[in-house]
Amino acid sequence: LWGAEAEGGWSSREEQLLLDAIEQFGFGNWEDMAAHVGASRTPQEVMEHYVSMYIHGNLGKACIPDTIPNRVTDHTCPSGGPLSPSLTTPLPPLDISVAEQQQLGYMPLRDDYEIEYDQDAETLISGLSVNYDDDDVEIELKRAHVDMYVRKLKERQRRKNIARDYNLVPAFLGKDKKDKEKAPKRKITKEEKELRLKLRPLYQFMSCKEFEDFFENMHKERILRAKIRELQRYRRNGITKMEESAEYEAARHKREKRKENKNIASSKRGKEDGKEGEFAAIENLPGFELLSDREKVLCSSLNLSPARYVTVKTIIIKDHLQKRQGIPSKSRLPSYLDKVLKKRILNFLTESGWISRDAS
Repeated sequence: LWGAEAEGGWSSREEQLLLDAIEQFGFGNWEDMAAHVGASRTPQEVMEHYVSMYIHGNLGKACIPDTIPNRVTDHTCPSGGPLSPSLTTPLPPLDISVAEQQQLGYMPLRDDYEIEYDQDAETLISGLSVNYDDDDVEIELKRAHVDMYVRKLKERQRRKNIARDYNLVPAFLGKDKKDKEKAPKRKITKEEKELRLKLRPLYQFMSCKEFEDFFENMHKERILRAKIRELQRYRRNGITKMEESAEYEAARHKREKRKENKNIASSKRGKEDGKEGEFAAIENLPGFELLSDREKVLCSSLNLSPARYVTVKTIIIKDHLQKRQGIPSKSRLPSYLDKVLKKRILNFLTESGWISRDAS
């Protein structure tokens, strides 16, 4: 059919089978096309003959125009453009077992989860289609949807990076405890744990190493401030050399020890003295002589002045007598009397017979 310009001597029967194969299998499936043409033709021969005769030959020049109108342009690119593969570069897969992957719904080859952050984000673009009769407003609206979707993809990747940087997946699976046992670090106090909780919002702005360095520097700052206050205290007490500080600390420790022993001895002596030592805090207050021995013990245990106790006692007994006579009482107790004090005083007055048990 092609004459002398055709290499390989293709017969008309083979040419017809080649055209049937390209229509059936599509451009590029040269193995299937070669099997359809016949065993005498290899895939390489089929490809070279079709490209040279039907694309670059006279037939291709006559049928295929130089400029194709309305050609679809591939806008995706590996340079960070919209929807490009480099937009969300997958991280290396997590080193977890198959059972843990199933527990998390994790797909290691794609570094994806069955349930992602903002699972319905794809609905923004799933129904989009480009029509050539769209006006400018519709095109801009569709572009806005794509921009919103791209921001959601970036937010997904940002959260994955944070989880990977701070080892949140091993922490969720309980593996971080084993790692902590292997490499013991400085013991963190309760105050430092509370400070770490307060600084938790900074995790999203700093990497794990940056945050750890920041936290350690804050710990060093706290130690230095405490040391400075200690040195200033030494200076106020007239100490100018570090050698003298050890002697000063030893003397201060002895002094505090003597003061503690003195307080213990005074408390024991007060107990031995009896009731006079027990009532030393209230015996000089007004109204002390009006109290009975039991009332003195009560006021001393409640740390309540005799005058205030007498006032509360008078109000309670007055309310009790008015209720017995059927008179409604609206008297208010003093503000310094909380529920615990009121209950203790009511129980005492009931046990002493001042008011009946039903009234209390």
